[in-house]
Amino acid sequence: MPRYRNDLPQLNGETLITDGGLETVLVFHEGCDLPEFASFPLLDEPQGLAIMERYFRRYTEMAERHGVGLLLESTTWRANPDWMAKIGCPEDLERINHAAIEHLVAVREAAGMSGPVVLSGCIGPRGDGYVADNAMSADQATDYHAHQVRVLADTKADQVTAMTFNYAAEAIGLARAAKEAGIPAAISFTVETDGRLPTGQPLGETIQEVDEATDSAPAYYMINCAHPTHFDDVLTGSEPWIGRLLGLRANASACSHAELDAAEELDEGDPEDFGHHYVMLTQRLPHLRVLGGCCGTDHRHIGAICAACLVSNG
Repeated sequence: MPRYRNDLPQLNGETLITDGGLETVLVFHEGCDLPEFASFPLLDEPQGLAIMERYFRRYTEMAERHGVGLLLESTTWRANPDWMAKIGCPEDLERINHAAIEHLVAVREAAGMSGPVVLSGCIGPRGDGYVADNAMSADQATDYHAHQVRVLADTKADQVTAMTFNYAAEAIGLARAAKEAGIPAAISFTVETDGRLPTGQPLGETIQEVDEATDSAPAYYMINCAHPTHFDDVLTGSEPWIGRLLGLRANASACSHAELDAAEELDEGDPEDFGHHYVMLTQRLPHLRVLGGCCGTDHRHIGAICAACLVSNG
């Protein structure tokens, strides 16, 4: 199978789609009970494994139909030490992270796609993705994330993606841990309705701080878990940090993080409108290369992105 670790397609002009909001699909569409919002336990259950295979098949078929590559994100967002302790399986970190990547390898092999299929080891924040509390120093963050990063670097993952990070020091630590482990890292920040991180720090200032502290170690940056209207006004101008943003995984809902936390029903928004926001952003920022979704989105939203942004091959 192809390996992209030293030559990621999205860094060389290839457009990749990725999936939608895995956990919200599993909870609200599939009726799954996810402990601490963790999806990895499904890989240990025959029924759960069947759900995951069906889930990813939608995206492999969509990418092939539109003639683009695909980035497959592993089920390991919660597979870091503190969250695994809360779930009750702290001793399984290595097994679970290895199994999650092996699952993506099997998905890639079964799909037999003509375009590139990049495998990413997903790494979530130590704390709440919506609240920057109990913040670590950069050194503490390096120590905390190093174990999971090393495990993923020992698999067939092409990269790691730090998803829903919300302050600079944790991103610096993750980037340093990935550099030490020899695996490319994408850093994806979440922002509030004003386009700033939950700390109040502007997105551009945060990216500049991480790059300065790590000698630009991250392969690229992304935004996730925020509606396009929350960050649209921020992505203007020609500052160098904007060129470091290569990916978007937006929420379907325009609600704030606090409103989403309190919501009892899933806000799926309007997939067609979602795709319209993406086409406007990609026209303004033609360097965007990884297009997907986050909370509330599913294959319909990613299909709308494809219809709006990509030239279909039929």
